[in-house]
Amino acid sequence: MPEADTVWRVAQRLNTVLAGQPLRLVELRWPTAADIDLTGRSTLEVTRRAKHILHRIEGGWTLRTHLGLDGMWQVWRPTDMTPTSWHNPETRAVLGTDDWLCLGQRLRMVDVWRTSSEGEKLAHLGPDILAPDWNADVAASAAAALSAHGDTIGAAMLDQRPMSGVGTLWSAEVLFAYRTHPWLAARDVDPELVTEMVDWLRVMMLRSVEHPVPSVTGSQRRGERTYVHARSGHPCRRCGTIVRVQGIGPPTRQRPMFYCPTCQGGLAPGDRGGRLGPLGSRGR
Repeated sequence: MPEADTVWRVAQRLNTVLAGQPLRLVELRWPTAADIDLTGRSTLEVTRRAKHILHRIEGGWTLRTHLGLDGMWQVWRPTDMTPTSWHNPETRAVLGTDDWLCLGQRLRMVDVWRTSSEGEKLAHLGPDILAPDWNADVAASAAAALSAHGDTIGAAMLDQRPMSGVGTLWSAEVLFAYRTHPWLAARDVDPELVTEMVDWLRVMMLRSVEHPVPSVTGSQRRGERTYVHARSGHPCRRCGTIVRVQGIGPPTRQRPMFYCPTCQGGLAPGDRGGRLGPLGSRGR
């Protein structure tokens, strides 16, 4: 699932082509938004909070979209559009100006809100790891909330309530960087270490927004961008042990967690160290 750094880049691209321009075409192919007409209104800005893209529109409206696991926004010149792209059944939103056509495909969420209600609608989110007003006090609050979490430290990192914007890639990478077992109870992790991990995430994700794809290693070459994420079945770059993957979090909301048993203190619960299961080949 795209995380805050990737969503930042998407929002910036949309803002570049849409801000200040009237919407000549608006199609929201989503049951709860299909009857809302935003045609003719100008885009004020496209921004984001955590993993949510907020398209603020003249008249006090906000179009909220969420990319989910594999959603995307494509930006086209109208003259370059192909019939296949236009009639794609996976297209959930179409926004067009005189110069650009933006297609939201495989979106997980599409909603239209009054802009004044954004705070209420997103009140469940914790501090945004990439928020411009992030400071030492906010970081300390996020770290304290993670430390007090009632689940494992890996599940806490993925829970958007203590701190928002971090997903499977960055949670796996920060836990690997700090040699922390993802299935260790959050309350058993040294609070100072949690604070260091929060600071590391902020620095690394801010660095990531400057590049077309996230990279933890510094390499932009395919297959070389991470230490453990999406590398199950491959040798650990640090010690050579085979990287593993196992589901983490509440049973109904489990997410894949990639880890090195040697560097991070052992196998995950339920991982017998044998052949990798289905998650091992998915790389998500």
